[in-house]
Amino acid sequence: MKKVYYKSKISTIALILLLTISATLVALPAATAQEIEYSKTTYAYIGAIPNPVGVNQELLLHVGIMDFLRVSHHSWENLTVTVTKPNGETETLGPYRTDATGGTGGLYIPNQVGTYTFQTHFPEQTYDWEGGVSRVPFTGLVLYEASDSEVLKVLVQEDPLEYYPGHSLPTEYWTRPVDAQLWERSSITGNWVTTPTYLFAPYNDYAPETAHILWTKPMEMGGLAGGDLGSHSMQDGDAYKGKFSSSVIIGGILFYNRFSSGFQGGMPQKGIVAIDLHTGEELWFRNNTRLSFGQTFYWDSYNYHGVFSYLWETSGSTWHAYDVANGEWIYTMENVPSGTTVYGPKGEIYRYTVDLENGWMSLWNSSSVVSWEGSWTPEGRTYDALRTYSDREGRFEDVGGIAWNVTIPTDLSGRVLRVVPGDRIIGGATTGGSSIGWDLDSMEMWAISLKPEEKGTLLWQEWWQPPPGDLSLSFRTVSVEDGIIVVWAKETRQHYGFSTETGVLVWGPTLIQDYLDIFGSRYVYADGKHFSIGMSGIVYCYDITTGKLLWDYEAPDEFHTVLWTNQWHIRPLFITDGKLYLGTSEHSPVDPKSRGAAFVCLDIENGDEVFRADGLFRQTDWGGRAIIGDSIIATMDTYDQRIYAIGKGPSATTVTAPDMGVPLGSSVMIGGTVMDISPGTEDYALTARFPNGVPAVSDADMTEWMLYVYKQFERPADATGVPVKLEAINPNGKYVDIGTAISDGSGNYGFTFEPDVEGKYMIMATFYGSEGYYGSTTTTYLTVDPAAEEGDLASLEGSVSNVEDSMSNLTTYIIAILALVIIALVIAVYSILKSSK
Repeated sequence: MKKVYYKSKISTIALILLLTISATLVALPAATAQEIEYSKTTYAYIGAIPNPVGVNQELLLHVGIMDFLRVSHHSWENLTVTVTKPNGETETLGPYRTDATGGTGGLYIPNQVGTYTFQTHFPEQTYDWEGGVSRVPFTGLVLYEASDSEVLKVLVQEDPLEYYPGHSLPTEYWTRPVDAQLWERSSITGNWVTTPTYLFAPYNDYAPETAHILWTKPMEMGGLAGGDLGSHSMQDGDAYKGKFSSSVIIGGILFYNRFSSGFQGGMPQKGIVAIDLHTGEELWFRNNTRLSFGQTFYWDSYNYHGVFSYLWETSGSTWHAYDVANGEWIYTMENVPSGTTVYGPKGEIYRYTVDLENGWMSLWNSSSVVSWEGSWTPEGRTYDALRTYSDREGRFEDVGGIAWNVTIPTDLSGRVLRVVPGDRIIGGATTGGSSIGWDLDSMEMWAISLKPEEKGTLLWQEWWQPPPGDLSLSFRTVSVEDGIIVVWAKETRQHYGFSTETGVLVWGPTLIQDYLDIFGSRYVYADGKHFSIGMSGIVYCYDITTGKLLWDYEAPDEFHTVLWTNQWHIRPLFITDGKLYLGTSEHSPVDPKSRGAAFVCLDIENGDEVFRADGLFRQTDWGGRAIIGDSIIATMDTYDQRIYAIGKGPSATTVTAPDMGVPLGSSVMIGGTVMDISPGTEDYALTARFPNGVPAVSDADMTEWMLYVYKQFERPADATGVPVKLEAINPNGKYVDIGTAISDGSGNYGFTFEPDVEGKYMIMATFYGSEGYYGSTTTTYLTVDPAAEEGDLASLEGSVSNVEDSMSNLTTYIIAILALVIIALVIAVYSILKSSK
């Protein structure tokens, strides 16, 4: 795992300050010919943080006057700041435009050591109060007189200031909530609110590199039916059932639908389940609700700054928002327009509606339905998503979500292919209809600008003559970042690349893919690479800018259980952290199911396997497939109808040494265990089989071990454990490197150690972690007694000799006594026999 350290900058402070102002700033209303009702003295100000500051470090300036304005998006204009440097040079900063509070912020970097001076200059200007407000003693047009601030001195020193040092990423198992001060962990605390564009989830700085299971939870009865039904299994959600579909991860909680979606006729049962992604604990369940997607939305206004998270249920144009913490209803929007859905930079839900027939397009913003400004308080309300009006003071009461509506050309055909907010919409089709089909005369593509100054402008429109052969063409990746639109020709199994700037052909055709890819082909995109994966089970990775094949990958079916190909028919799940995850799925699998379905993680740079888990997690075409959040994968498995969480788990290391002192010069055995203490190991099904705990195993053995632990496969005969570093601090305070032990398949380890100093040793045992487990450490203590002295040994030898002599004499005495007894018995017997005669 990469460790990230935060380097604080004044720009962060500036950002926080600037976020307190209105996001929308417009020019001050122009003064009309009306008379000035009042002339007001103003008081300009200047502030600087920090003071003193280090040379070449950022200085945050606070610039403005002490008078506020009536409407949040109004501002004072053209303020400047005069800077005098230690060497006498001057410079002018600005012009600045304030927010409605009368102030604003700016950054300045001093490059000389010494004393700087700063002074704000406010130019005369007018403002119309239009009838006044309760906090202002006048109405009408007011003249605000020019003013200069006091001169501020700032000491710039040679030594840099220290800022908050930041925090490293966790090296042990972590859970939610994550303290808001740990900013650096944003890179590993990702959410999955909906299936991302081209399955690229860039917000996970670490993604699992083994198939280690954290916990598992049944969705419903699954697995082998058994008995008279033999090898057939319970129904698993393939072919129109849609189990685990629309699943969401927000704030470390997994949300999924309890019941199938029922593509053919629907299901009367509805319900959302909330599971702690890190522990597997069920948090709540809501009946009569179906999850469609999620949202994490940052509300940023002059009154409030914070993230609001929602679960959305949609039914046609009606949307209901629910609280992620408890499932309670929050608010509803009605009349939501249709269109292409895109998440905005702050998590807003945008809907771009493009009417090619009537020549217009619009942008609907979900957040604007509630408010354009101020506080975010939608609780308990139902909004008309299209309604708009404002009061006389310009404050929006019920604005509706249509941000803009513009005209577009009417000679375009097809559909929207990709929306890049603030940049462009790209679309295309054949000249004969709205979709690309076979027997084409030409293929059309076009682009419309979304830039503020040219919304609705046609950037380009292009037609392309396909090769002969009645090809079925379809659009695949549209990467504006790389400037390429990828088109797939089904019958020839080839790709073509077109420019997003002009629509002309850039490259193609590519090589011919396996013939099985005509029966279904999926695609993903990330980091300048286009990945094509079809029913052949072969992954083809192309350079999207050139069409060159970079690498390909096959997942062989070594036991030949698939009946139409030699590879597993893997499909793309998602890309994150430079890794492509793929899983086996089918439209309607034959039962009994083929065994050993592949779940694969590849390095996208070279196609190398990071890990492959056969038989652990089988996906589904019709339900939800694997998703990721908080660096943990959640997936449904159609072999046993359970949900699995995959990721690094916690470990527990123990160490023992002899409880009694040992003489110097003796060897001792240092021993202990390393165990997997993931939440799933607490289930009775595992504690009954592993009463002493579940051993931690090597990454190389993880897949087979997980099959044994969680799926009751045969126990691997040669599974190895993990390395344990053994160290000591001797009685003199000196560090001692004892060595490294490897735990066995039962979790135990042992290491022989010969202390060389008498006294008390502190023994430390550390498992530094692996891709499957976070590390753990512990200590114990060992006493080494003095060695036996030579005199003591001689005395001991003499004592032993005396004992031996005594034992020898005792033996002689016993033998003599026994001889006398025997003689006496012989005489007695003889006397008795003689008397009897």
